[in-house]
Amino acid sequence: MTGSRPESSQDPSPSSRLEEILDDKLRVEELPDSDDDYEDVGTVTKEEQANMAYLESVKIPIVDKLKTDSSEVQDETLEVVMPFLEGNPNDFPLNIFGIPHLQKEKHVKFLKKALGDYPPPFAMMDASRPWLVYWSLQGLSALGYDISEYRERVIHTFSLAQYPAGGYGGSYGHLPHLAATYAAVLSIVMVGGEKAYTSINRKSLWHFLGQLKQPDGGFNMTTGGEEDIRGAYCALVVLSLFNLPMELPPDAPARTQGLTTFLDNLGPWIGRCQAFDGGISAAPGNEAHGAYAFCGLGALAILGPPRETLNAYLDVPRLVHWLSARQCAPEGGYNGRTNKLVDGCYSHWVGGCWAIVEAGATSERQSLWNRDALARYVLSAAQFSKGGLVDKPGKRPDAYHSCYNLAGLSATQHVYVYDDGAGVKGDLDAPYRWRTAGVYPESRIWDEEDEINEVHPVFVIPFKAARESREYFEGRQGF
Repeated sequence: MTGSRPESSQDPSPSSRLEEILDDKLRVEELPDSDDDYEDVGTVTKEEQANMAYLESVKIPIVDKLKTDSSEVQDETLEVVMPFLEGNPNDFPLNIFGIPHLQKEKHVKFLKKALGDYPPPFAMMDASRPWLVYWSLQGLSALGYDISEYRERVIHTFSLAQYPAGGYGGSYGHLPHLAATYAAVLSIVMVGGEKAYTSINRKSLWHFLGQLKQPDGGFNMTTGGEEDIRGAYCALVVLSLFNLPMELPPDAPARTQGLTTFLDNLGPWIGRCQAFDGGISAAPGNEAHGAYAFCGLGALAILGPPRETLNAYLDVPRLVHWLSARQCAPEGGYNGRTNKLVDGCYSHWVGGCWAIVEAGATSERQSLWNRDALARYVLSAAQFSKGGLVDKPGKRPDAYHSCYNLAGLSATQHVYVYDDGAGVKGDLDAPYRWRTAGVYPESRIWDEEDEINEVHPVFVIPFKAARESREYFEGRQGF
C-alpha cells in the first residue's frame, strides 16, 4: 500500500518528533483524595506527556456533578481506559507518533486459533459457527493474511449448515436464519472460487428470502421471527452478491398483499426506522443503536447511490448529529447508544457509517469525523497484550471485537469514494461503484507499519471478493 507519509527509516524517533510540543517538566502530579495529600508518580516519558496533553485538550469542559449509576460506571470505565491512552501498559513498540504499533503477528495468531477447535463449554456457541468463521476470516483478511488455505473447510462447514429448503442455519441441522445466512455468505464469498460458489443452492436461497419479505417492506430474520433492520441489510447483501432475481418467488407470502419484488416498500420502511434523535433503530419506534445505523445505511447504499437513497429516506443532518455524539471524549472510540460506554466493536458499527454518510452528502466537504481519535483508541486501548482485540481494557479478546476493531481501523486509514461511473451494471449494482482513493493523508496516529487492508464500506469484506462473486453470478444463466 502507498501513502503520503515518508519512509519510516527517514523519520526521527518518537521522542524527537514530540520534543517541540513538550515543556521541560518530566514529572506529573496525581490529584490526591484530600488537599493535604500529594503523590509523586515519578518520571514519565515524552510520549506519555504528549498523550496527556492531547487527552486534556479533548476533555468535555462541562461536567454534570449529579451522580447516577450511569455516570459512576462511566467514571470507572475512564479509570480503566485512561492509563492505556496516556501510556503503554502492554509495553508494545511505539510508532513514529508515540502510539503503540498494531501487533499484526499476534492478532493473526489469535484469529487463526479462533478458527480451530473449541473446548466443551463452547457448545453453547454452536449456533454462532457462521459468525465465528466470518469474524476470523475477515480479521485475517484485513491483516493481509492469505485465507485461501481455509477454502475447503469453509465449503465443507457451510455445505452442512445449508438448509434443504434454503438459507443457512447456525450449524448442521439448525433451522435457517438470516443472520447465519449473512455470515455464511460472506465467508463463502471471501474464500471464493467456483467450488465455493457452486456449493450454494441459489434457487432455494431465493425462496427462503421470499418467505421473509413482509408487506410493510421489511424482512423477518427467520420464518415467524422478528422483523428488524438487520433483515433488510442481510437480505440485500445476499441478493446483491449472488445476483438473485428481484422478483418475489411465486410462493412468497407478501405476494398476497400485492407486493411483487423484494424492493417494494423497503426504502420507506428503512426511513421509518430513523428515531426522533436522528439515529436508526431496529424497527420503527425503537431506540436508536449504532449497529442498526450501519445496517440501515448499508441497506440504503445497496438500494442505490447514497446521495440519492440517504436523502430520499433519512434526515441526514440529524443522523450526522447522532453519529457524532457516539464518539466518546476523551476515549476517542464509539459507544452504541446514548449514555452507554465506549466499546471497540463500534469502531466499525458507527465508524463504518461515515464513508456512506459522506458519500450521501449533497455538497463536497471535508471529513465529517475524527479518524485519528478512533485510531488512537484502537491502537492504544483495544489491543490485548497476547493478541486479539477487545471491547475495552480489562476485557478478554474475541473474534467479534477483533474483526470490528480492525474494520474500524481500516476505515480510519483509507478514503472510500462512491463513483457513479465505476462497477458492474444490473440490479442492486450500487455497492460495486465504490473505489479506494488512497490512504488518508492527514493522520498523526498510525504509520505505514500499522496500515491494514481496505475493507468494502458496505459489505465489510475485501473489495476483490465482492466484485468476483458478483461477476461470477452475472455470468450464469438462471439458477
